[in-house]
Amino acid sequence: MATLRTAKKELRRHIRQKLSHLSEQSIQAQSHAAKEALISLPEYQAARRISVYLSMPKGELSTRSIVTEALRDGKEVYVPYIFKIAPPTTESPASVMDMVALHSQEDFEGLHQDSWGIPTPSESSIAHRKCCLGQQHPQQTGVEKSEEESENLELVIMPGVAFDLKLGRLGHGKGYYDRFLTQYQRLLGKVPGPGKQMPFLVGLALEEQVLPEGQEVPTDASDWRLDALIAGSKPVQRH
Repeated sequence: MATLRTAKKELRRHIRQKLSHLSEQSIQAQSHAAKEALISLPEYQAARRISVYLSMPKGELSTRSIVTEALRDGKEVYVPYIFKIAPPTTESPASVMDMVALHSQEDFEGLHQDSWGIPTPSESSIAHRKCCLGQQHPQQTGVEKSEEESENLELVIMPGVAFDLKLGRLGHGKGYYDRFLTQYQRLLGKVPGPGKQMPFLVGLALEEQVLPEGQEVPTDASDWRLDALIAGSKPVQRH
């Protein structure tokens, strides 16, 4: 386990060093190409409810135009929100991630940046937003996912630090997405009815974040693999 952690840490360091030399012009061009590839996916076009990570100011593909496009297309768009667990225990993390709904383009544009520069819904707004896990967060007083709710996320757009051509993904090290997907899968198993399946998982990457053919990101059984990878202007990789 220590060897796996060390390998992940070293790969993150290596990729972040590469990204530190990347120009803003390159990131903008790759972000545009990736958006065009994404909206051409049949899974995106068919999806009514999607989640999209909100990007940092630098060092990763921008998703701003993706959110705007999805809202314009009439899709219900969910974005990450980190809940603090009080008090944390040795068996549970200090914080967990859920996906919460945006109300509109105006709502999206009104989000304030967190300490990482990432647009984030305010804590006071969460009680008035739909969420995906809902019942997993007893400290939340807002809308919870009910067993009668017939719709679920159909597509999840995921960030990462490094990716490989076999659709492996290395995240930032907090485990937020892997835990969210595991909790979501467990929740789906409790909800009866047709159409209950895991969403299509799409990784977005800068070309510099994708390992050369023959190399793979270090993973274990808790790491979720993607269904598709979009890296800048490169061809889409998918199952």
